[in-house]
Amino acid sequence: MSMMKKGDLKVTFTKKLMQLRKQNGYSQEELAQKLDITRQSISKWESGQSVPDLKRIIQLSKLFNVSTDYLLKDNIETVPSIDATTIPLRQISMSEATTFLDIKTATSKAIAFGIFLCIIAPICLLILSASSLPENTATTVGLVVLLLLVALAVAIFIASGHQSEPFTYLDKENFETYADVRKMVTVRRAQYKNTYTKNNIIGSCSCILAALPIIIGSISFGDNDLLLMLTLAATLVLAGIGTGFFIHTGIIWVSFEKLLQTGDYSKSNKDRRSIIAPLSMVYWLVITAIYLGYSFATNNWYYSWLIWLMAVLLYPAIINLLFALSKKLH
Repeated sequence: MSMMKKGDLKVTFTKKLMQLRKQNGYSQEELAQKLDITRQSISKWESGQSVPDLKRIIQLSKLFNVSTDYLLKDNIETVPSIDATTIPLRQISMSEATTFLDIKTATSKAIAFGIFLCIIAPICLLILSASSLPENTATTVGLVVLLLLVALAVAIFIASGHQSEPFTYLDKENFETYADVRKMVTVRRAQYKNTYTKNNIIGSCSCILAALPIIIGSISFGDNDLLLMLTLAATLVLAGIGTGFFIHTGIIWVSFEKLLQTGDYSKSNKDRRSIIAPLSMVYWLVITAIYLGYSFATNNWYYSWLIWLMAVLLYPAIINLLFALSKKLH
């Protein structure tokens, strides 16, 4: 077979590229993002001003589920029909992966702070309830502060979720990553591993030490309500700090797992996670309702925080149970 001239390659390739791009519903900008190149490069390919190198040809072949021969040879003219069962997996580009990791790193701090606000929200109410202020005034001011802190936390959660929304497909869909993308994510995860371990140690120690103030308070200030509430406030602050470290470092670590499709985010686990995720949300909403309902009904804020501790301890067991049940269902 005689070699194709460069001009023949341009004519053949430009027509097929434009047709495949439109058939798959991509704009030039969207296709450029998939390939991690500029829109001008796509424009030049389609206008015949330049041709892609072998690496890009292979990427296009995988993206459009066609052979490289179809793209390059002028004697293969029929556009292959795209069977729904053979649609190629979504390809994650370097820019997409980097953007996702940067967003998760930024929002992990915000979400951890939001969780911290939720945990310390009752502190003002606790302290004021033990002060010399009139009961109605103390309760009103304390509840206002509590609701303001919770509202701020909810706003943080919504804003963080909005930033991550374009990447929700990573939780549900299977996808492919280019070798250079996987290498980048693997390197960044290795670099972060020491920080991940350190933050988990800090979080664990902080949560364990959170019991000290309340123990000391019970022994030393049993007859002083204000000092007892201050020790409980210290317990909540330490518990909030520890939880914040867990949340912050956990979100970042999970972002690596999502891109590498390992651990809970492996291809085999994604279907089951789609069932567990909403149940997990319901679980924490129920725990929050129980905590607030019990605390307001009994006014026993000194001990009601133990509901959170029990919920955290039971959560892994419940998640494992849900995984086991979902596995049987599948």
